[in-house]
Amino acid sequence: MAEAYVFLADGFEEIEGLTVVDLLRRAGIETQMVSVMEGKDIIGSHGIELKADLTFDEIDAAAVQLFVLPGGMPGTKYLAAHEGLAALLKEQSAAGKKIAAICAAPSVLGGLGLLNGRTATSYPGFEGQLAGAAVTMNPVEISGNVTTSRGMGTAIPFGLALVAQMRDQNTADRLSESIIYR
Repeated sequence: MAEAYVFLADGFEEIEGLTVVDLLRRAGIETQMVSVMEGKDIIGSHGIELKADLTFDEIDAAAVQLFVLPGGMPGTKYLAAHEGLAALLKEQSAAGKKIAAICAAPSVLGGLGLLNGRTATSYPGFEGQLAGAAVTMNPVEISGNVTTSRGMGTAIPFGLALVAQMRDQNTADRLSESIIYR
């Protein structure tokens, strides 16, 4: 049973999506990659092909505690246009489950009203799409149940922040040390 879903669309930023999947799995967090495209085959923004674990229609979000959106273009546009994902994110956020987005993808959360009254960050140029948020330039922002991050260069601290939230800070620190980060 999955604890975390990372939603993928054609044109997602590979480093942002796969770094999070890798770090969560290293921390023992059952993580599944979910395609919002027609099938499981996904092509990242730099031509890297991969196969998601599930399609959106196959998910069972009941036990899932973390929902992650990587950025990249046009992947972020596909995520924003997916009506089922929009409904799921609103429902799960209202239930207090963890929602996370990096790079351009925080704009999806802004468009859904999930950043109202929160602190958030994003890739430069997307700040205006973080409706209702107090915007910072910090690498990672954790505001209630929503975590946002700036881009490919912040993928490791973003992933480690998610590990700390899903497990604890000690687990994130041990993982950081084991991957020779800092």
